[in-house]
Amino acid sequence: MADNKLYYGDNLDVLRRHVASDSVDLIYLDPPFNSDATYNVLFGSQDGTQAAAQIKAFEDTWTWDRSAAATYHETIERGGRVADALVAFRTLVGDSNMLAYLSMMAPRLVELRRVLKDTGSIYLHCDPTASHYLKLLLDAVLGPRSFRNEVIWHYRTFQGLVKTYYARKHDTLLFYTKGNHWTFNQLFDDDYKDTIDYKRWRNWLANGNQILGKNMPMQDTRFLRYYRRWKKEHGREPDVSDVVFKAKGQPVDTVWDMKAVDPKDKSRLGYPTQKPEDLMDRVILASSNPGDLVLDPFCGCGTTIASAQKLGRRWVGIDVTHLAVGLIKTRLSDAFGDKVEYDVIGEPTTVEDAARLAVEEPYQFQAWALGLVGARQGGPIKRGADKGIDGRLYFHDEGTGGKTKQVIISVKAGKVHRAHVHELGGVVVREGAAIGVLVSFNPPTKPMREEAASAGFYESPWGKHPRIQLLTVEQLLEGARIDYPATTGANVTFKRAPKAKTQGAEQLDLEKD
Repeated sequence: MADNKLYYGDNLDVLRRHVASDSVDLIYLDPPFNSDATYNVLFGSQDGTQAAAQIKAFEDTWTWDRSAAATYHETIERGGRVADALVAFRTLVGDSNMLAYLSMMAPRLVELRRVLKDTGSIYLHCDPTASHYLKLLLDAVLGPRSFRNEVIWHYRTFQGLVKTYYARKHDTLLFYTKGNHWTFNQLFDDDYKDTIDYKRWRNWLANGNQILGKNMPMQDTRFLRYYRRWKKEHGREPDVSDVVFKAKGQPVDTVWDMKAVDPKDKSRLGYPTQKPEDLMDRVILASSNPGDLVLDPFCGCGTTIASAQKLGRRWVGIDVTHLAVGLIKTRLSDAFGDKVEYDVIGEPTTVEDAARLAVEEPYQFQAWALGLVGARQGGPIKRGADKGIDGRLYFHDEGTGGKTKQVIISVKAGKVHRAHVHELGGVVVREGAAIGVLVSFNPPTKPMREEAASAGFYESPWGKHPRIQLLTVEQLLEGARIDYPATTGANVTFKRAPKAKTQGAEQLDLEKD
C-alpha cells in the first residue's frame, strides 16, 4: 500500500472508517458553500419537507431538509460544547440553509480534531458569508485558546462597478492548532527582495558608515530591523563582505496578497473553485515538514494534493464526486508522471461495482467512466441536454503550434443500440472533432460495430485511428484505452496540469521557530 491515499466517498464516513486517530500533521479544508447566494436565501426559513439534495460537483449549496435536521439532532444528542454551539446557532439563524451548513460541518470538524496529532494544525478556508460562524464552531471543537490566526487572502479579479458596497476581494483562512506545541516555519515574502537597494547599502557600508545616523539609507525600515538583528547575533557591525546581511524579505503576516487562478492561466483545470498552488504551498511550508501527512477532506480538483506531493509531504485526499477524483488522477499524472504513488479507495474496481454505480448514481457513473479514459467533463453533472457530449479530450498532432484537435466522448449506463453510434457520428461532424468514442456498460451489438466501422479512420502522422470507437467498462477496467495520438507519445493535451518540480526534503526561504 502506498503512503498516499485518494478516497471517493462522504468524508465523514471515510474519516470514521479509514483515518486513524492522532495520525495527521496538517489539515486544510475548503468546504463547499454557496457564497454567491443572498443572505435572504441563506437565512430563509425552510419547511423541512424537501428531499435530501445530493451535492454534485460545483453546486456549493446546502439545504435545510430532513437530512440536515437528522444530522443536527444526532450532533445535539451527543452533548458537549459543539451541541451547545449548534443550539445557539439555531436560536440565531433558525431552520435555515446556514444551519444546515453548520450542522454538516460540526461532526466533520469533530472527526478532524480526532485524526489530528497534538502537534498538528488545521486551516479552514471560507469566505465572509460564514467565517464568523465557523470560527465559533471551531472554538467549540478545538477550544478558543487553540486559535492562532485569521489570515486574509486578498486577490484581484474582474468585477463590475458595485454601487452599494465595497467590492468583495478576499477569503479567510482560520488557523487553529490542537495542542500547546505545533509546527510553524517562519516564511518570508519574496516580493520584497526585489525592492531592496543592495547597491546603496553596499556603498554605505564600504564608505565606513557603520553606525546609525542621518546618512543611513533608511528608505525602508526593514533595513533597520535586519541591521539590528545581524548586529545582535554577531556582536559587531556588518561590513560589505557580510553577504549574510542581505535581507530575506518581509516575514509573512496575516494578509496574503496572491492572485486567484486566472481563467486563462495554463494551470486552470476548469474547476470553478480551484485555488492557486502558491496559496497551498504557503500553508504547507509554514505548518508541516517534509514527510508529514497532509489531509484535505474536500479536495476538489486536488490543489492541496498537488502541492503536498511537490513539497515532499505524504497526503490523504477525500471527495464525494467521481468528477473530482478523476480530475485529480489526471492532474497527478500530468504533473508528476510515474513519480507519484498512491492508492485510490472507494472507486469501482470490478464490473459488478460499476453496474451498481450505474444503477444507483448514473451521473456519477458518467464522471467515473470519463476518468477511466482521462477525459474532462464538459460542465457540472446535471440533468439536461448535453448535445451528445459527456466529455472531451484534446490533443495536437501537428506540433505545439498546430491546431488543437478533440475527441468527443459519450457515456451510456444503460442499453445501447445502433442509433447511439449514429448520433455520435453526427456529433463528431457537427463539432469538427477528430474522433468519437462511445463508452458503455453493456457490450456493443453487431449493428453498432458495423456502424462504427463505416465511419472510417482519422489519420495522424503516427498512423490511422478509428474515427468512431466503442469501448466497454469491462475493457477499460482491463486496461483498454482510446486509440488517438496521445497513446503514441504525440499528444500535447489541452489544459494539462503543468509539470511539477518536486522540492522533496528541501525547505526554501524559511526559518523554524
